[in-house]
Amino acid sequence: MIIAEGLAIEGVYPAVSLRAGAGTLTVVAGSAGSGRTSLLLTLAGRMKPTKGALKVAGHARRSAIRNAVSLALIDGVTDLDRSLTVGEHLRERRRRPYQEILERVGLAGQERVLVRELDREQHVRLGVALALLDEPKVIVADNVDAGLPVARQQALWNLLRELDHAVVASCVVPPARFDQLVELS
Repeated sequence: MIIAEGLAIEGVYPAVSLRAGAGTLTVVAGSAGSGRTSLLLTLAGRMKPTKGALKVAGHARRSAIRNAVSLALIDGVTDLDRSLTVGEHLRERRRRPYQEILERVGLAGQERVLVRELDREQHVRLGVALALLDEPKVIVADNVDAGLPVARQQALWNLLRELDHAVVASCVVPPARFDQLVELS
């Protein structure tokens, strides 16, 4: 699904090589400013690397990669409209039934809740629901552990690990279980 060889943006993050298939969780761990978000955006075809090669779902062109990858939650890129409800966000993205997806991500019955009333964990869950609507091959999520107690972080990691997509997610402190770890400093 994802094949990255020596992928880098000079001065942002060092060369990274990884392979990730469907149903795998790749964790990108590092402190703020380590290039985690930039690496995720590169893997999603939204940033151009200065070095290395990338193939996602058999595609090397960034435009094709963008079609295969969905951004679950990237602060500053996929920010949610705080004045809309959960259901309005989902309907705005795609007019198809989404109740099953809400159940899958743990937001069943939350359709009428305003985004401003959601906590950080629920924001991430909504981001994952929105990503799933796109029927992508790969899902990327940024700052999964931001501001959450360990038990809530673990609940999100469990959700991401249970997806049948290739998932690449970033954090400061990696979870106990993952398929692959990329550490940036």
